[in-house]
Amino acid sequence: MYERRIMMTDFNKHDKTSKGHKKVNNDYAPPPYFKHQPKKRKNAVLPEASNREMEPEIAVGKAFVKVPVVLAEDTVQIDMNAKIDFPEPVLEIKEVKKNLKVTQCRLLLPTNKLFIKGFVRKNIQYATPTHGSKESVVSNIRSLTTDIPFEIVTPINLKREPQFKAQPGQTEFSYFTTSPLPKGFAEKEKLLSADLAQFDQISGENFNELPFCELISSRFIEVDEALDRKMGRVYDHRGKEIDAPFEEGTFTSVEEKMVVELTVKVLQNQQLHVKSKKHKKHKY
Repeated sequence: MYERRIMMTDFNKHDKTSKGHKKVNNDYAPPPYFKHQPKKRKNAVLPEASNREMEPEIAVGKAFVKVPVVLAEDTVQIDMNAKIDFPEPVLEIKEVKKNLKVTQCRLLLPTNKLFIKGFVRKNIQYATPTHGSKESVVSNIRSLTTDIPFEIVTPINLKREPQFKAQPGQTEFSYFTTSPLPKGFAEKEKLLSADLAQFDQISGENFNELPFCELISSRFIEVDEALDRKMGRVYDHRGKEIDAPFEEGTFTSVEEKMVVELTVKVLQNQQLHVKSKKHKKHKY
């Protein structure tokens, strides 16, 4: 800053000795960002646009379509029991958020058994003490995210039978052939049998549409019970016992009992015969 001011002063002295030049005082020239003019913001409210109704194109008559068909829609009850350990002493649990994640949902054909595998993601917000007295406790709010897995199989009520074809059977066949006989047999005699030099078979395979699932809703009913809480014993985040009101206590593990009600829809792509026609109430 000092060097810049000396250079500007020297330049001004040079201007005084130069003829036909005006003195320019750059010592108090405003910084370039002072000359910035903010752009005016445009109106953020969009005007309403007009629209008109279009007549959809419809193929009138009978047609074959391939669409997802609902096979079943059931509510499955999942009973869970898990133990959750915390990395530090917990004074109390403030909030628990749960999300159901399904990693596998498979209908085993040709049965009605549905295999479901996944986990419940839990985010637990809790208070861990830092220091306290006989009248109060000061805590930090922390969070613990953990996954509780589950794996079940349940029979479902099929509203429509899935389309399923087993593999066709294998059929073997052979061709008649004649072969000359070795010495010891009459010259006119020949060996009459099937051709053992080749293997002939008819086989095939059927390709079925795999049923798939969609999640409709989930409902959680749970109770979390502390396993090692002792009233009057409070520990801070370093594991050191601190003063606290007599009714307070900390714990490091809970036992969770939870019932999950999962509503799932099972579908399969099937080919249907439909009839399309124009509706009298509409133009089309």
